Parts: sequence; C-alpha cells; structure tokens
Amino acid sequence: MSKTGTVFAFGSNVDTDVIIPARYLNTSEPSELAKHCMEDIDKSFVDKVQEGDVIVAGQNFGCGSSREHAPISIRACGVACVIAKSFARIFYRNAINIGLPILESPEAAEEIQEGDKVRVDFDTGIITNETTGKTYQAAPFPAFVTEIIQNGGLLNSLKVRGIAK
Repeated sequence: MSKTGTVFAFGSNVDTDVIIPARYLNTSEPSELAKHCMEDIDKSFVDKVQEGDVIVAGQNFGCGSSREHAPISIRACGVACVIAKSFARIFYRNAINIGLPILESPEAAEEIQEGDKVRVDFDTGIITNETTGKTYQAAPFPAFVTEIIQNGGLLNSLKVRGIAK
C-alpha cells in the first residue's frame, strides 16, 4: 500500500485543539470536522489540501486532549498520511483506530519541506521525497495495523473479520 501527495508542513507540539478547535466539537460528523481542520494554525489549509496530500510535522504531533475528532478531521479532509518526528501516544493510537496512517521519521520530518511531493510505501516504511529524490526509512506497519488502515479503522476491521456488528 502506498500514497503520493503534496506536503503541508507544520512545526512541533501541534495539539488537538489546533488540529480541530474545540468550538467545533459539537459534531462527530467527519465531513463537518473536515471543514475546520487545522483552521487555527492555517486558515487556508482546507481550501488548499487535496485528496492524498501529506502532513509533515515536528515532535509531539497530536498532543493535548485525547479526542478522536483530531485524526478524524485530518483523514476526512483528504490527508493520506501524517509523518512526524514523534506523535503524542493517544493521538497515535486514535489515528490507527480510525484508519489514518501515521509514520515516525525524525529525519524525514526535519528535511521534507512544504510543497514537496512525497511517496509513502507503508509496507516497507520507505518515504521518498520525489522533489529531491531523497529516501527515508520509517518502521513499516505490522500486518494487523495495515489491515486496520485498509479497512478504514478498527471498528470496520472488526466488522470485516465478523467480530463486531
């Protein structure tokens, strides 16, 4: 499984209140959350982001509250993957649970720039900056995580396996 997209770059400590501001948490409808994704850090983000684009960020991406709304809003606005130096632990798990691929790669996060085109191979963990030609290695997903992501999240994965209804 691989994705290719244009990069939107953010710094370190991007918290869930910036990813999806609390004033929009009166809904959990993905399409509504998508309209406000990253609004408090980049008002034009939702107007510019295209299906398949990639967010690259610094350390501790997704820190703050444990709301699932944050990764839902990112996925719903079309982002195919988030690459960061590191993720807040609860955000990491929430992202996988809703089917948003995320990869930790400090070197890639440091060097990839806004507007670069990147290809991410989730099976191998190889991130290729197609703009510069440089490649980076992240840990590939274990098979069970790949299954969760391919099925659109943990709940859907359990339904596919006949474990949940």
